[in-house]
Amino acid sequence: MSARPIERSGPQPVEIALLASVFVVAACGLVYELSAAALSSYLLGDSVLQFSTIIGTYLFAMGVGSWLSRYFERQLPAHFLRIELMVALVGGALPALLFIANAYAPGAFRLLLYGLVLVVGTLVGLEIPLVMRILRRNVALKDLVSQVLTFDYLGALAVSIAFPLLLVPQLGMIRTGLLFGFMNAAVAVWALWLFRHELRRVGMHALACGLALVALLAAFVFADRITTLAEDKFYQDRIVFSESSPYQRIVVTRGAAGHRLFLNGNLQFAERDEYRYHEALVHPVMAAHGAPRKVAVLGGGDGMAVREILKYPSVESVTLVELDPNMTRLFSEHETLAALNGHALNSPKLRIVNTDAFQWLQQPGEVFDVIVVDFPDPTNFAIGKLYTNSFYALLDQRLAASGYAVVQTTSPLVARKSFWTVATTIESVGLTATPYHAHVPSFGEWGYIIASRRPFRMPDALPEGLRFLSLPTLPLLFDFPRDMARVPAEVHRLSNQTLVTTYEREWGR
Repeated sequence: MSARPIERSGPQPVEIALLASVFVVAACGLVYELSAAALSSYLLGDSVLQFSTIIGTYLFAMGVGSWLSRYFERQLPAHFLRIELMVALVGGALPALLFIANAYAPGAFRLLLYGLVLVVGTLVGLEIPLVMRILRRNVALKDLVSQVLTFDYLGALAVSIAFPLLLVPQLGMIRTGLLFGFMNAAVAVWALWLFRHELRRVGMHALACGLALVALLAAFVFADRITTLAEDKFYQDRIVFSESSPYQRIVVTRGAAGHRLFLNGNLQFAERDEYRYHEALVHPVMAAHGAPRKVAVLGGGDGMAVREILKYPSVESVTLVELDPNMTRLFSEHETLAALNGHALNSPKLRIVNTDAFQWLQQPGEVFDVIVVDFPDPTNFAIGKLYTNSFYALLDQRLAASGYAVVQTTSPLVARKSFWTVATTIESVGLTATPYHAHVPSFGEWGYIIASRRPFRMPDALPEGLRFLSLPTLPLLFDFPRDMARVPAEVHRLSNQTLVTTYEREWGR
């Protein structure tokens, strides 16, 4: 005869404890999955590809773990305890290991990334089947499945909300992983107490739990040192500021090139030569307009472009649209960094709007004489939407009839097709595209494109005190040698995001 569940008036303490454990292990498992996907997106680019492959690999590994659970027949509580400790140590250390690997062994990063995802996914896949088999002793099958899956999904929901909004901004990626590793180890301790009468060698299990908790706690306490160890090696120069916002990892270093700003590991400017980049970005359109009064800057939260714009006495207002408030706060309040932009972000002429530029353009609003578009390169689809024909059509609506917009547009030498894809996309919405380029030692040959309804005319005056641009040399920026000349390119649309894959392919070379 088959055994029947024991009749009882309500949930038993063991059942409640195990269901709570399901909630915790589901939350922990999703944190490890999100950490691997987010880190690979930061470090390898193309967020859609990275999230897709990491999630697919993780789910496959969970399936392998679920299949392997059939071979665990006896001492289920002991197996569950051991698996929790392994998940705690490997999953909890996953972000730290990946950071260190990226700094010290970048060639092995992908192998370690997918190896860790496979290991953690397999272990997580073992957890729920073992819990269900332990619970089956006292719970009817229909209740068992519904209860376990309910707590599993609730744990996943809680983490999916907390991970980007609370955990990473407040704790950082490494401490978030270690915190949830500690929670996995706490579940093992819980299991040790619940099943202490069934376990063999309880003392050894207790010792293993204690060592795991101590290791994770120590790593949590020294997480800043781990981060510094990895980032100092990766960035080479001394790190003077680092912070994780809901949108990106912000790192500022100081070395032979002065201060340098990195967003998600990508260089944004170097103090030594940023004036070349920002003078080339701002002054051709500002000077060509003649007397711009209202100017908008999309991106450029470091305030360097605003600094150049404020050199024109005719400017009455500047609207800076920057997604990340941490950027504008950092470059307006940090004394050294604010000095780099001449305290431009504290100008009474400036209005800062911390929102998504695409959404901001969709709202009815004022038109501008000049719009400076200073976004990071299209390394992923979230940024790629800001280079689409849909974006430039919205930009056109906010540009005065006689106005100019300028877009920073990657390197026409290294990423030639990417550069001309932007030109083609701007022209597809009826705007005139006028490309030019400048040499910025930190970046190499760098490109820009002017978008306007009227033909661009070369300015006849520039502000005094510029370090790079001059009237005699300005026309040279608009001359393209043969190795940077125009090539056929597709229109970059929201529906295909061809620029992102083209950019990744060209820079990957």
